[in-house]
Formats: sequence, C-alpha cells, structure tokens
Amino acid sequence: MNWMRKAALSSVLALGLTAGPVTTAMAEEIKFGLLQDFTAVYTFVTGQYNQGQQDYLTLINEEGGIGGNTFTAIVRDTGNQPQRGIEAYNRAKEEGAILFDFLSTPVSAAILDQANADNRIVITPAHGRGDASDGSVFLYIFPMMATYWAQAANLIDYIKTHDGGLEGKKIAIVHIDSPFGREPLPILDALAEQEKFEYRAFPYASPGNEQSAAWSEVRRYRPDHVLIWGAGGGQAVSVRTAIQNGVRPEQILSVIWLAETDAANVGPMMKGVKRFEATASGTDHPIIQRIQEKVITPGKGSGDAANVGTSYYNLGVATMAVSVEAARLGLEAGGPLTGETLKAGFEQIAGYDAEGLMPAITITGADHQGGGAGRVSQWDGAAWVPVSDWHAAYPELVRAEIEESAAKYGAGN
Repeated sequence: MNWMRKAALSSVLALGLTAGPVTTAMAEEIKFGLLQDFTAVYTFVTGQYNQGQQDYLTLINEEGGIGGNTFTAIVRDTGNQPQRGIEAYNRAKEEGAILFDFLSTPVSAAILDQANADNRIVITPAHGRGDASDGSVFLYIFPMMATYWAQAANLIDYIKTHDGGLEGKKIAIVHIDSPFGREPLPILDALAEQEKFEYRAFPYASPGNEQSAAWSEVRRYRPDHVLIWGAGGGQAVSVRTAIQNGVRPEQILSVIWLAETDAANVGPMMKGVKRFEATASGTDHPIIQRIQEKVITPGKGSGDAANVGTSYYNLGVATMAVSVEAARLGLEAGGPLTGETLKAGFEQIAGYDAEGLMPAITITGADHQGGGAGRVSQWDGAAWVPVSDWHAAYPELVRAEIEESAAKYGAGN
C-alpha cells in the first residue's frame, strides 16, 4: 500500500506559513506519530486523511521549513485495536515522537493516561472523548476541532433553526456500537431535556455492514430526523438502508464521517443528505492549491491525486496545519521542541484558520478544543454545499458537560 511505502520513507515537514523564520542553535528532527487504522474499520477514511497529513508535511518541507528544523512522520497501522495502538505508541515514543494522532476513539482512550504521564501530545481531531477538551484535566490531549459533543450540538441546532423549534420532535440516532458511536449520547441527553424533544438511540454492530435490524426499529419509531453516527463503509450502508426504510434523504444528518467516497457508493439517492463539517472541501483554498503546485504536480504526493480536495484529505491537511502552527509557536521560545514546549505552542494558538480552510480556532490552557465551531453542509449530487455558517452551537451547555465529565475523570485518576 502507498501509505506503507510512505511510512518506510517517512515524511519530512517544516513550517514557514504565518510568520518569519524560527531559528534554533542546532537543527533537530521532530517526530510525529501518525498511528492509525488503515486495515480494519476506517480504511479509506484513514487513507485519505493520512494522505492529506503527509502531503501537507511535504509541502512545508518544500517551502523551506522552520529555521532548518525538520519533522518526520512515523506512519503505522493499529487496526483500530487499543493494544496494537499502545504497542505502536511505545515504539514511536522510543524513537522520539512527541505528538501522536490515532484517528481512533478506542485507541486514543487507551493512551490518554500514559500520554499525560509521558508529556506527549495526543491530538484527537474529530474523534476521541468530548471531555478531553478540558485542558486542566487532560493536560496533553488536544481535540483542537469540534468534538463529537460539539458536532451533535451543531446538528441539533441546525434542526432547531430550520424546523422553527425542537419541542415535541422525535430524533433517532443510529450509531455504531462502540465508544465512538456512543460518544454523543450524553450531550443528546442534555439537549433533549433543555429543548424538550424526544430521542432514541439505535445501535448496530461494528463495522456496520449489516444494519437492517436497527433501521426496522427506526421505521417503527417514525422520527422527524435521523442522526447517523458511524465511519468507513458503514456510513453508506446507513444512508442506503435508511432510505429503503422510508427515511427521506433530507431527514438524514451525519457526524463528520460522510464524504465523497460515501456519496459515490450510495449513488443518486444520496442527494439531500446533510453532515457536520469541521473543514471546507474542494481545491479552491490557498493551502490545497500550493499542495497541488509543489507536491502533487512534481510527483511527490503520498497517494492518489484524485483524493486531493476531498473532505477527508482536507481534514488531514488541517490537522497538520494546526500542529505545525503549534510547533512554530513552541520553537519561538527557543531550545528544542519537547512535549512541554509543544503543549505551550498549542495553547498560544489564537484565531488560526489555516488560511480559510477551517473555522478560526483559539486554544487555551482551559479549552483544548479551540471553540468547537463547525457547520452543516448538504450533498447536492456532485459536491458538499454549506447550508449554515461556521459557528459553535450551545457552547455553554457543551462546556458544562465537558467540565462535569472531566471532573469525574480527574477524580478517578
């Protein structure tokens, strides 16, 4: 596989985007561990996401780096298995990695305590625990984008805005039966109580290839709207089976993990389905255009050029853009970049939007999510079209849930 080839060669990155050059007394190799699921549940999701990460790092290297400092991406497969993730983490840590991205809620959850003890950064963009946004408890964990709690709030807010209210409405959530799939349920409990709507959860077994039993129950429930909460091939199954059970596409709203590949798998019936998004798709963005010019055209890309500009690819680009910005800020203090100085760099990020690729985020010692903004987009048959503005929905309610859950976690550890 191409990602394996790239893992063997490693990806080199450095930064020179938003400020002048940062210099240190001696150039160093700074390692990021991108230890993800390429073979089990998320497959093509991870492939496109990781391709965007690697291509961004190559772009930064091509643009001159951070005062001679280079960054190496260690890319390995965890198969979405916590034990494999722990083993990959320990191996990469021994090799000097100071930042990790597992793109897996189960694996990230298994690493949290160890990463905090090791002073290693774990980024959990668009995955992981919602309460990890509380930087006073999860010192080295950075969701850095809207968590699943913020995503659920944003989708519910969209329904409220476009339905003229939520009271008396029935909402179903059809989700993979895993920590990831169950992650939005606490915030839905709180929102249902506040907004006086009814909701029911309908789980299905991983990886989601068979969902007919869950959707038969949804048909009997007769909801006004349906949230689908899965990833990988199971998402296309959700959309197809929903429509086969009488749910109109316009009634379906997805977690962030629904993209162009899913639309191709579903076909024309996908038109009208909505989803949450944390980054813009398409190639009409400065960073993506530079990747095309300096990475893809010269043949230095890490995968299929057709993936450039897709939702998962752009999301991967954004994760590394934020991480590299944190590295730049951390290096400005002088000396080598460590877990501690990289943490300080993340907590200095203010109003950063990756040149318009994502909503502006501000990360502080208290808020490692960066504000939790996002928007809803709709598949028009050819592309994802935004149908709301970038914003954070129910921020006070979401923050209260974060602090309450984080306090319980902290008290038990």
